[in-house]
Formats: sequence, C-alpha cells, structure tokens
Amino acid sequence: MKLNKYSLALILGLSTLVSCSDRMDLLNPNQQTSSTFGFNADDLEECVIAAYNHIRMEGSYARVGYTIDVCRGDEAWNSSQVWYLPFDDLNAEVTSDITWWPWREWYYTINVCNFTISRCSEDNSQLSDKMKYIKGQMLFLRGLSYYNLVGYYQNPPLITDYATYSSLDGLYGGNSTYDAVLDQIEKDFHEAMELLPSRDKGSEWAGGRATCGAAAGYYARALMMRHKYNDALTVLKDIIAKKYGTYRLMDNYGDNFREGSAYENNAESLFEVQFLDYGSQGTDDEWTPVNTSPNATQGSAIESNFAPGNYGGWADISASPWLYHLFKGERTINGTLDPRLYWTIGTYETDWADFEYGNIAYTQTLTATDNIVTNNTYGGLPIAKFTNLRTGLYSTVTTGLHDGINLRLMRYSDVLLRAAECENEVNGPTQQAIDWINEVRNRAKLADLELEDFNTADKLFEQIANVERPKEFGCEFGRGFDLIRWGFFYDNSRLQQLKEHGTVRRSTEGVKNPVNYSDIANDPELKSSFDTYLPGHEFLPIVQQLMNNNPNLKGNSANYSTDNSSYFRDNGWTVRSVVDLSK
Repeated sequence: MKLNKYSLALILGLSTLVSCSDRMDLLNPNQQTSSTFGFNADDLEECVIAAYNHIRMEGSYARVGYTIDVCRGDEAWNSSQVWYLPFDDLNAEVTSDITWWPWREWYYTINVCNFTISRCSEDNSQLSDKMKYIKGQMLFLRGLSYYNLVGYYQNPPLITDYATYSSLDGLYGGNSTYDAVLDQIEKDFHEAMELLPSRDKGSEWAGGRATCGAAAGYYARALMMRHKYNDALTVLKDIIAKKYGTYRLMDNYGDNFREGSAYENNAESLFEVQFLDYGSQGTDDEWTPVNTSPNATQGSAIESNFAPGNYGGWADISASPWLYHLFKGERTINGTLDPRLYWTIGTYETDWADFEYGNIAYTQTLTATDNIVTNNTYGGLPIAKFTNLRTGLYSTVTTGLHDGINLRLMRYSDVLLRAAECENEVNGPTQQAIDWINEVRNRAKLADLELEDFNTADKLFEQIANVERPKEFGCEFGRGFDLIRWGFFYDNSRLQQLKEHGTVRRSTEGVKNPVNYSDIANDPELKSSFDTYLPGHEFLPIVQQLMNNNPNLKGNSANYSTDNSSYFRDNGWTVRSVVDLSK
C-alpha cells in the first residue's frame, strides 16, 4: 500500500513537471517578438509612428540633417566656424563624424518602412482602407528618406526588400546609381499618391500625417531632379486644381513659422515635421536615433542653430548679405519692406515699428542703435525663421532639442513657383507662369511682374531661381538640392555667381553693409565659401567608417573629386545662362 502511495505521488509529480514545462513553452501574448509582431493593422500602425519619429532625429530634421543643406546654399553661411564649416565650404572630410548622421537616421527610417511594406499585400486592391493608408505613409516616408540620401550622398545603397535582410549581402548593400535611386523615389511617391487620402479628409490627415498631396508634391520634386519638367508640370497643375486636396497661401507669411495649433499644419502646408510646442516638452535632450528617456524632449534644435548668442542660441548659421540686400532692393506697393524679410532675417528696420510684433528680438524691443549680430567671433546676420525671435514667446532660448516650431518641408508657395519654373522650361515665358509667380508676390504686397519684361526663358528662370525663390524660401532646407539640379556647379558663369552670392564679412562690424567678391583679395575679413569648391563636392562624401564596415560600399564623387558635369550634359540638360535682371 505504501509503495502504491509513493507510485501515485511520483506520477502526480511528473505530471506537474510536464504541465509546468508545457506552460513554460507557451508564448506570452503580451510580449512582442519578431515572429508574432506586425501581422495586423494595429501592430503596423506602431511602425508608422516609429517611422515618423525617426524623421525628427539629430541626423534627419531635428538639427544636422536639416541645417547641412541650409549651409550648402548661397543664402546662408556658417558663422561659428565650428560644426558647419566643412559643409559651408563644401569640403567635408571622409573622416568627419557628423557627415554620416543623415545616413544613419534615414536608413533607420528605411528599415522600419521596409518591414511594414513587407507586411502589406503587393496588390493594393486587396488592402483595406486602413492598410492602404499604412502602406501609403510608409512608401512616402521611404521615398522621403531616399530623396534625402540621394540628394546628400549621390549613390547610396538602394535597399527595399525586407526579405534580403536575412543575408549579409542584403544588409551590406553596395552603391546604387543616382538614377536607380531616383527611379525608386519616383515609384514610391507615385504609389503613395494613389493610396493616401487628401488633407480634406480632416482629422489626423489635416494634422500632420502624409497625404496624397504631400506625395504629389514630392513626386514633382523628384521628377524635377532629372529635368522631367513636363511630367512634373502635370502633377503640379493637379495640385493647384485641388485634385490632391485643398491648399492655399496663408494671408500672413509669418503663420508658416510659428508654433501652435492656429499656425501649424495650416492650409498652406503640404507636409511638415511635427514637434511639441513650448511648455509641453520633456526635460532630457535625446540626441540618439531612439528616445531612451521617458522624459525625452520632442522638439528640434533648429532655433539653437539659428538664434543669436546673446539670446541663448549657438549662432552657428547666418543669413548671407546677398539675401539681405536682395530683400532691401525691392519695396512693396505701399513703399514698405517685404514682410518676408521680417520673418527671415533678424535685423532692426525702421519699417518694423508697427509691423507684426514690432522691432523685437525675443522679448527685447530694439532701437535704431541695435545692430543684431550672431554675437560670436565672426558676426553675421541672425536667421529668424523657425525661431521665436519675432514672437516674444520667451526672452532666452533653451538650447538643445526644445524648439517647438514645426518644420514646414513643403508649402503651397513651392508648388506655385515650381509650376512656374516647369511652365517656363516646357513652354517658355507665358502669362500662366507669370500669374503663378504673382500669386506668391501678391501675398508680400509686391508689384506684379509683367510678361513683356521677360522675353526669354533664361530671364524668367533667373527671376525664379535668384529672386522669387530666395525671398520666399530663404534660409530653409532645399536650396542646396536646387543648386545641384540646376547644374550651377557645372558652369563657370554660374559658379562665379555662387561665389558672389556667398561672399560674407567675418566681423561683428558692418554686417549689413554690401560686400563684393572682387574685394576678397584685399580684405582679410571677406570670404566666399564657394571658393573652396572642388568638382564632385556638391555632394557629401561617404565616410570612411561606413566603407570600412561594409566591403560592398564605395565612395562617391565627393570622395574622389570626380566632375559630375558630364553626367549632367550627357542627359541633354543645359545650365541656364546668367542674366542681368537690372537691364
């Protein structure tokens, strides 16, 4: 009997152990794993949010990834001589640390997008609306990622198939060609146009998510990168005709550069990067690609880069004298200064006494004796855009990732001016092109342009490229991309023009005075960043660390100082001749 009791106990014990073992093998339904995550819309929506988060990191749009291109243009210059000097002088080294930060961030985003797209049916007709919207957003964000990568690095690896991640060759991709990457960008944006709703749907579609209008706008931009003006014009006309949502110019230009629900995601915005407003952010600056702190800030550091040092900013980047005097050269129909100057460059002007918030820099009221400079060793005119310099919201900048102003990456004014450019390229100067330009000028209260004053396509292009676009988009992301697509580095006259535009005075005195490139040899305070340009360096080099880690990766034209003019001309593209608009 005793033996039977022991036998029964042993059987029960073994049963218990087996039962426990079985339970240990069960998957925890609350624990996400690679084998269980991503097979439903709720999971994939988490991926969408992660991808949006990645576009506001240090190397994407939170600081470096945005401001590198500002420096590449002729509207701004590096006035701190520290972080951005190599990009301003177009000679970033292959050993540079921050040169690869945009690469890092955009491939993080691409990874998330590729995973999510792999979980969506290739047959879009089989997708529910929710899954269409998920796929469309990820296609848009992947297209945006590659748009930045190809614009900075020329020939980055093109990785789109998540299944290839299982092999080393899939993870360590070799360089793709400039054309192959742009082909994929066009494909992604075009498909996103067909999948996404318009901002007219309301709710979150008018509050920051990518829409068919955003995809259409970027599709046109991608087409223009390779001079597909006729195709781009069709898309831009469709946007203007409200096929992809209702857009209009805001009555007040400054509404595009303030924070708050009354201004952000407004009717002019096709797409913008979302940042938390002042007073609602965390306390910990988080510069890594992944927010590791529950108190991480969710703002940008653009204000820190642009703001004058005596108001707490880093004063890294200044507006060029050329841009300032371009604004000063034309008055409104009321005889006042262009209001866009107020929101672009932080200077004292007598015109501003009764304008917007008045002559103000943060909470300080300025007087005629105040000569605002970036307040570091090299001086310079401070950039007001995407800062609170003009709003009086606070007296001192909290440096770091605390700027709450959403970055408007594409505005309706860009659609209008690009449509005018494409119309001019396809049909020459027309009244339609002039009308689109005048729509943008009218908001600034500038006199209408007259078609009779533009007898050649070269002359109207000069007006668009070197008057209308700098005034409307001065010191914003995108000028460096434009200079490449226009071929300004591949023509001696255009390169000379860039040198003239890029001439600055490295001094805290006389920063508003005109400067002349011809005086550089005799004036040690003058310099032009374009003097140091070498062929191929319109792009950033692929850093040596990346090539060391990836044996399949090679350099680009910036690594080897290779002239890209032959590619430009072999495609049948021409550089528009310089035209003196004063004649």
